[in-house]
Amino acid sequence: MISSSQLHADGAAVSYVVNGADYDGYYVSAGDNAPFVLLIHDWDGLTDYEVKRAHMLAEMGYSVFAADLFGAGIRPTEVKDKRQHTGELYKDRAKMRALMAGALAKAKSLGANIGNGVAAGYCFGGAAVLEMARNQSAADSFGLKGFATFHGGLQTPEGQSYANAKGRVLVLHGSADTAITMDQFAQLTNELEAADVDHEMISYGGAPHAFTVFGSERYRESADKKSWARFSQFLKEVL
Repeated sequence: MISSSQLHADGAAVSYVVNGADYDGYYVSAGDNAPFVLLIHDWDGLTDYEVKRAHMLAEMGYSVFAADLFGAGIRPTEVKDKRQHTGELYKDRAKMRALMAGALAKAKSLGANIGNGVAAGYCFGGAAVLEMARNQSAADSFGLKGFATFHGGLQTPEGQSYANAKGRVLVLHGSADTAITMDQFAQLTNELEAADVDHEMISYGGAPHAFTVFGSERYRESADKKSWARFSQFLKEVL
């Protein structure tokens, strides 16, 4: 396990425990009282991709805790395994929220200023971030100021709504995404509007699902750079 004294500007892996299970996160500090970003991974688990994004944010002056929602050593590479691990959490929303709360608690113990924070997520992580947004005032209250999702899942599970949501919501989506359709994008817009949630929804033409993933065949440089620029401005506005 890595102690807070071992953390430095270059970042470090962090082992932590949630409800008796081991998890491996990553923390990079931008200094005392720096604004904070909780980063949630896609269905690959926490990998070098999230670490790279964490350092990009740290260079902008944000402390970042990249959470692990799958468990220590669980970084699936096969599609069936990715579906298994994400599917388990989609079916157990209470566990999903508990894992994010546990990550926030660990970040706080390391000195992160979680009271001035935003959650951001990619793909599966985007769906998890919206789960946080919907439960701001419930027993799972997280106290974050904003929620941003990059090509994330947008559907609201049965029995939930944005009636108690607090904080701003930013949705960055590819209009060529066949996994998460523009119909779902429009439905979420209607839900956020009906609940009077401060939100912004942006779609990028020609961008497929996972358009921000460097080096993949789905990567779209223009959409990636535009969405990152808007996210960067969003952080300045909210924090």
